[in-house]
Amino acid sequence: MERNLKNVLVISFGFLLLFTAYGGLQSLQSSLHSEEGLGVASLSVLYAALILSSMFLPPILIKKLGCKWTMAGSMCCYIAFSLGNFYASWYTLIPTSVILGLGGAPLWSAKCTYLTIAGNSYAEKAGKNGKDIINQYFGVFFLIFQSSGIWGNLISSLIFSQASNKVEISEENLVCCGPYDCMTNTTNTTGSAEPSNSLIYTLLGIYTASGVLAVLLIIIFLDQIKSDQAKTEKETLETPSFWSTFLATFQHLKDKRQCLLIPLTMYSGFEQGFLSGDYTKAYVTCALGIHYVGYVMICFSAVNSLCSLLFGKISQFTGRKLLFALATVTNTTCIIALLLWKPHPKQLAVFFVFPALWGLSDAIWQTQTNGLYGILFEKHKEAAFANYRLWESLGFVIAFGYSTKLQVYIKLYILLSVLVLSMVTYGVVEHLEAKSSPGTPTDTKKENVGPLTQETHM
Repeated sequence: MERNLKNVLVISFGFLLLFTAYGGLQSLQSSLHSEEGLGVASLSVLYAALILSSMFLPPILIKKLGCKWTMAGSMCCYIAFSLGNFYASWYTLIPTSVILGLGGAPLWSAKCTYLTIAGNSYAEKAGKNGKDIINQYFGVFFLIFQSSGIWGNLISSLIFSQASNKVEISEENLVCCGPYDCMTNTTNTTGSAEPSNSLIYTLLGIYTASGVLAVLLIIIFLDQIKSDQAKTEKETLETPSFWSTFLATFQHLKDKRQCLLIPLTMYSGFEQGFLSGDYTKAYVTCALGIHYVGYVMICFSAVNSLCSLLFGKISQFTGRKLLFALATVTNTTCIIALLLWKPHPKQLAVFFVFPALWGLSDAIWQTQTNGLYGILFEKHKEAAFANYRLWESLGFVIAFGYSTKLQVYIKLYILLSVLVLSMVTYGVVEHLEAKSSPGTPTDTKKENVGPLTQETHM
């Protein structure tokens, strides 16, 4: 097997194991730790820490440790969060959320930097277009990575289905489900019983072991990459100071295109936060019970993973603009439908339709926005990817932060407003790119649209 592809697969399966645990836990936080909003508070703190991490940690750690050891160390922070869930309280969950948040930005920045360098390295040897190879590597990564939600949620649903204390939810209690929720503790209000401690500990033990395997996979099988060594050593003869790396992230905001992409990047956090924090609690746990959360999120992850591959293959014919339009129409339709729908256990299929459509649009937001950053800001990839994590994290912080304060219908209106703003500013970026790109419209499409969206075209 070609060495670079082997490394891409090692990273992909490492992330698959790690996020099998974290993805499953994130989906359950709002339902499992609903007392005083502990679950969503921990997620909000987590992403706030991720913002601080994004500002200064990635360039320092990547330069000091290299991409491989930055990833390995950061993955250990995710394991700490799994351990914190064993005894969930404000004194265990909040500190471990901070630890995970601090490790999150270096992990993702190191992954993006590694894939970009590996893609350019292989393209140079094979005499191919670097942008095409980078997009293919991102496509392979997301295809494997997005399936983590399937395994993490399948494990949680299979384990919680063993509970012997399932109860029927009354019609009276169903009134508190959906867009006009009653703003109370869902598990107590609807009478859907919480799983026993032994089942929770079994689940957390499996998740922790999965995280440990991820770290071992990276340490043992991933090659340390030579990050354009000659260039890097020339540019940075000494490790950059704290302030220079801190400012590098913000100096990148001088680029008008980066500023215009902020709403789109934040929307990615908003829409993921709504699905895992609000849809799972106010619709699924409330009307069906916590043991259905995993199955519903599997539907999201399966569609998400398949669409990452599908859109990568068709994007070379459609271009990225059409895909962004499809994601916008799909999300808008879902938001309006969720505002009108009153969830009921008899409408079981509908609970799966929404996450399926959400998975389709999220596949576009994730792969296309990642690719967009990687190519628009090729010369400043570390600062660009740090910005990506920073603004996406801010979207998560806000979404989880107001989760227990606002009714679901208000959150849906906020989501719709941010989506509209995102598409307006993204349209301006496309306009600027079209103006600055030389050549005929056909050349422009080939140069600016094709490679961006060929993430999974092998």
